[in-house]
Amino acid sequence: MKDYLISMFVDNELNLDEKIEFVETVHSNKPFKDETVDLLDQEKLLQTDMVTAMPEVRMPVIRTEKTGLFRLWFAPLAGFATAMVLVAAVFLLRPAPMISPDELQHRFVIYHPDVSKAEIVGDFTSWSPVPLEKIGNSGYWSVTLNLPAGEHRYSYLVDNNRQIADPTVLTHEQDDFGGKNSIINVTAAI
Repeated sequence: MKDYLISMFVDNELNLDEKIEFVETVHSNKPFKDETVDLLDQEKLLQTDMVTAMPEVRMPVIRTEKTGLFRLWFAPLAGFATAMVLVAAVFLLRPAPMISPDELQHRFVIYHPDVSKAEIVGDFTSWSPVPLEKIGNSGYWSVTLNLPAGEHRYSYLVDNNRQIADPTVLTHEQDDFGGKNSIINVTAAI
């Protein structure tokens, strides 16, 4: 059974024969079933609404009868202090990044001497573009990223609009937008 069928099952892209094969494999292969359930749990999390909470910020009410320079100075200061409290609250309440102790460095390299910009997008970047660095005048672009062990999907973006699969990777799949993603399996070096 090919692991890509799990992804196709999650995305509802299997034909009837593949669905039968998938169900039989899930029924007879416990590790495969466990991996499928884990991926479905991840898909559920991706489809849920994010919950954000802001603490109630209470500013003391300062009453003063003073006028003139004191009022001109205090009003902007109070607005600035309120803004700083809100910025601090947002900063402190943002979710901490999940850092896995078993992340591995992986270097991505592509040869495209005719482009002015190259980026990578993938499941490990939350599909947000990460720029590649041009290596001198060689035509090569590269970036080294920390990735968790396992299977990953990605593609390159060149000159902001053209998506291309990694030509050095043999395993590809069609994405939901008509492009191709490369598939790699990152493992620890022996």
